[in-house]
Amino acid sequence: MAASATAIIVFAHGSRIEAANAAVRDAAAQLAQAGGYPIVQAAFLELGQPDLPSAVRSLAAQGCRRFVVVPYFLTPGLHLDRDLPRLILDISNEYNDLEILVTDSLDGHPGLVAALRDRSDEAIKKMALKKT
Repeated sequence: MAASATAIIVFAHGSRIEAANAAVRDAAAQLAQAGGYPIVQAAFLELGQPDLPSAVRSLAAQGCRRFVVVPYFLTPGLHLDRDLPRLILDISNEYNDLEILVTDSLDGHPGLVAALRDRSDEAIKKMALKKT
């Protein structure tokens, strides 16, 4: 792996329900495939593995020095305003040679409205089928 390789980390809260964590890992794998990114990994704040520091350590050991952290959160809140910056600061103190950029949450992204519309359309079609 090239030292200049950029790793994308899909950062989610994590859940006691492993299927929820697996869904995040699946979304990360789909992002890798769809976006043409060679290095994409899911990481979790809690209740899922790996946590963010572990994911960065593993990828840094493989030569990654640039990271884009994409919060898999619908809206900003305490986890993004308090917990994530603290984690990034701790990681940056441990590895002062890493470049880490955190994107915005999904809130306000036009694709979110499209997804809401798709789900609404699906439900309305199901309702119409029930009536026939």
